[in-house]
Amino acid sequence: MSNRFLFLWLLLVSQVAWAQGRVVTELEHNWKFKKGRNEQAYQVNFNDKGWQTVTVPHDWAIYGPFDKEIDKQVVAIEQNGEKVPSEKTGRTGALPYIGEAWYRNQFTLPHYKRGQKVLIVFEGAMSEPRVYLNGQKVGEWAYGYNYFYFDITSQVLEGQKNTLAVQLQNQGLSSRWYPGAGLYRKVQIVVKNPESIDQWGTYITTPFISAEQAKVNIKTKATGGNIRLVTQILDARGKTVAADSTGQRFGKEFEQNIAVAQPQLWSPETPYLYTAVTRLYVGNELKDEVSTRFGIREISYKPNVGFSLNGKVRKFKGVCLHHDLGPLGAAVNKAALRRQLRILKDMGCDAIRSAHNMPSMEQLELADEMGFLFLAESFDEWAKPKVQNGYNRFFEEYAEKDIVNLVHATRNHPSIVMWSSGNEVPDQWGAEGVKRAKWLQDIFHREDPTRPVTVGMDQVKATMASGFGALLDVPGLNYRVHLYEEAYQAFPQGFILGSETASTVSSRGIYKFPVEKAIEKQYPDLQSSSYDLEYCSWSNLPDDDFVLQDDKPWVIGEFVWTGFDYLGEPTPYDDKWPSRSSYFGINDLAGLPKDRFYLYRSRWNKQDETLHLLPHWNWEGREGQTTPVFVYTSYDSAELFVNGKSMGIQKKHAATPQNRYRLMWMDVKYEPGTVKVVAYGKDGKPAATREIKTAGKPHRLVLQPDRTQISADGKDISFVTVSVVDKNGNPCPTATDQLKFTVKGKGAYRAACNGDPTSLEQFHLPTMKLFSGKLVVLVQSTDQVGDLELTVKGKGLQTAKVNLTSVN
Repeated sequence: MSNRFLFLWLLLVSQVAWAQGRVVTELEHNWKFKKGRNEQAYQVNFNDKGWQTVTVPHDWAIYGPFDKEIDKQVVAIEQNGEKVPSEKTGRTGALPYIGEAWYRNQFTLPHYKRGQKVLIVFEGAMSEPRVYLNGQKVGEWAYGYNYFYFDITSQVLEGQKNTLAVQLQNQGLSSRWYPGAGLYRKVQIVVKNPESIDQWGTYITTPFISAEQAKVNIKTKATGGNIRLVTQILDARGKTVAADSTGQRFGKEFEQNIAVAQPQLWSPETPYLYTAVTRLYVGNELKDEVSTRFGIREISYKPNVGFSLNGKVRKFKGVCLHHDLGPLGAAVNKAALRRQLRILKDMGCDAIRSAHNMPSMEQLELADEMGFLFLAESFDEWAKPKVQNGYNRFFEEYAEKDIVNLVHATRNHPSIVMWSSGNEVPDQWGAEGVKRAKWLQDIFHREDPTRPVTVGMDQVKATMASGFGALLDVPGLNYRVHLYEEAYQAFPQGFILGSETASTVSSRGIYKFPVEKAIEKQYPDLQSSSYDLEYCSWSNLPDDDFVLQDDKPWVIGEFVWTGFDYLGEPTPYDDKWPSRSSYFGINDLAGLPKDRFYLYRSRWNKQDETLHLLPHWNWEGREGQTTPVFVYTSYDSAELFVNGKSMGIQKKHAATPQNRYRLMWMDVKYEPGTVKVVAYGKDGKPAATREIKTAGKPHRLVLQPDRTQISADGKDISFVTVSVVDKNGNPCPTATDQLKFTVKGKGAYRAACNGDPTSLEQFHLPTMKLFSGKLVVLVQSTDQVGDLELTVKGKGLQTAKVNLTSVN
């Protein structure tokens, strides 16, 4: 059929009523929640009137309180090289995620007619969910990070209320970080005709690309007899650029090859997205319709060349991200995810590794839209345990099913350029581990032949000896910078990926003396120094990775541990209380940049200049003492001044990795006043300046929202950074004032976070102390349009207010 006649036919059949196609309903509101064992909670007539009413996505544990006794573990962490067990009190965040809980929801499906098919889709449930509908069990799943669905056609009621109940069970000793708890991702009901496209049944690839045209291959699995498939490809403006119609199936699968002329290619710099609209017909009657966003892009991994995107060699400038969103916990929120990605984009980051679990749909959607390459990870454990009640309990029964769901649900995202089948699994040792690695990689290849598979390996010597590392598509090294050369020689792939790098630790705005490299350094205040010279026994400093990335063409990039601090795993204080969140982040738990942000930005962000000065200059009691000054900058040289007196010019040089990437004045003596840095361009002339002044007493508060306009959808959030300044407007970097928050109008106070990994203040209460002079307040919209106002107060400080607007 020619395109002209096909378009005419599409216009004619598009008049068919939408009600004949699928309807997707998100179950968001009116959930009833109760923690604890309830043997009859799945029954239709069970009385849940005393239960808490919540909105899903929901994380029951994030509301705390923090408690040292929660999930207290006496273990030796093998990944950290520990031999002797010790008490770990904050390893899983010290939040009450352990135990059984129930969710119930009553819903009607006015569009549902008997004879249609109904699915219930969960995008994540923590954990071991058992699902009941109208008193009948419809299914169960094991892995809390995976997407899954059940056919509930035989249990659903037409024209009546349906009672859905979900039982969740989180065991202790089941995680190495804060896993969250509850229905923390979307729940949806899909109603469709018997003649329909299968769930996750569309698979789009772009096997041929040139400047003139791209071949878009679309495989579609569908059910029903006498069916015909029509596909339109729309550009980013919604204009049809290509179309195809076919009635030919091979088994259950249609296959279409559609030419797109002058394709716009997807990349982190130009994240151009097309949409395939697939319609299923019986005769001229529309039976189903599915829209799938995709990108036209080409990836390759070649020996001694590395990774190429659209024919251009590039290296991953990536970070690892855990799934929690700081003060929001594990409950997925698109505004919070978008803010994270904006911060990372400004740093020059172009890649994300979902560590160590399957990513949310929202995160992948944003990665597609905003331009991030994505390494989608699956498991932290295989058959051999790291923690007693971890995924090892489910591996044999569920691993293949979990991978199939991961691939089928996410494979159309152009951002995903690599799969990971595991992270630092103990199975790296021995022949059984090699077999498991091959088995898992073969499953990924079977379900998606277009992307390679990696494993984050920390036992590099063992994987060299066993053949484990040699069989992987992409050998991923977690740390072990001293073994890169040996691994490159031993492995046949011709390249190495830094699948996890650095693990440098720091606390935002905290500086320790003397300034020196330190491993596993601990201080009485349970903080780590933001001079960025402290790291773990098994890790290294950022500069060590920079050298490998810059000097070795066969090193194809890195994923830094981590882009943001996360709840749990408070190394190097995991044996100290009250540490309850990580120190690894380039940004803190509130999303505020640490100094290290600018070290990475100075190297990664090629569009904008970077000039950052540290430490702060409020050191009462250190007068005359040595207080080194560091500058992180994209310029090669700079001059430092203290109260107008030059401390000399420093230039980057290769004497040490630190000298190569940082400018450091190690002998500066502290005196109150002004520290100023002047950066010089390649022409030797001053190009940029930055200065820090000694601040006086805290005087007033300053509020800076990331957005003043948010959507009236009950989900959107404005993140308001609160800082304190003296009477001259200078930031007060050591302020710890207790603040109180009030929101009026068409919005609500949601949470606050100050980034202090030792704070036991609960995020959802409307009060919190400043940490290093700052914190962030989260203001959430309602479903009503209008104005809202955040007021922040502190004793002895001028009150501050900011006005926001909630719009459709």
